[in-house]
Amino acid sequence: MILGQRVRLRPVEKDDLPRYVKWFADPDVRVNLALHLPVSQAQEEKWYERNLQAGDAQAWAIDAQPADMAVGPWVHIGGCGFHNIEWRHHNAELGIVIGARDYWNRGYGTDAVQTLVAFGFFTLNLHRIFLRVYADNGRAIRAYEKAGFVHEGRLRQDNFSNGAYRDTLLMGALRSEWGQPPAVS
Repeated sequence: MILGQRVRLRPVEKDDLPRYVKWFADPDVRVNLALHLPVSQAQEEKWYERNLQAGDAQAWAIDAQPADMAVGPWVHIGGCGFHNIEWRHHNAELGIVIGARDYWNRGYGTDAVQTLVAFGFFTLNLHRIFLRVYADNGRAIRAYEKAGFVHEGRLRQDNFSNGAYRDTLLMGALRSEWGQPPAVS
């Protein structure tokens, strides 16, 4: 388990899969993902099994404690992780989804990104972490900028969604620009 300021990242469990299926059925969630169709429970189970077999897969569930509860139950609100990991070059691509709408625009995504990036740089020894984000996803872009990502490029009219083409932005963070490891107590 990896603790952030407001979230914790933990390995995805099989019991989490129905929530992902529900979230991915929501067009407002999918519009900002590389996923354009809903997924079935069977598809999620196959994804889960592939990640277990991969051994070093970096897929994490995001849990949050509601702000009005100083101490209380953790709530599963989304998922994040690294994919396309290049161990030789020490880089990886970051992906995240906050599927629980009640937790949108409240800073949980920013905290999850910052927590995952710190883990990537200071535990996995990554040198560069990058991501792709659609240019019309202002909420995500702001979260990535707060987490220290900078704009590196633009893929013009790279994605077709809701009857129109939109650009994909490339953003990245380097360990040398990101700061020092968190203090261990």
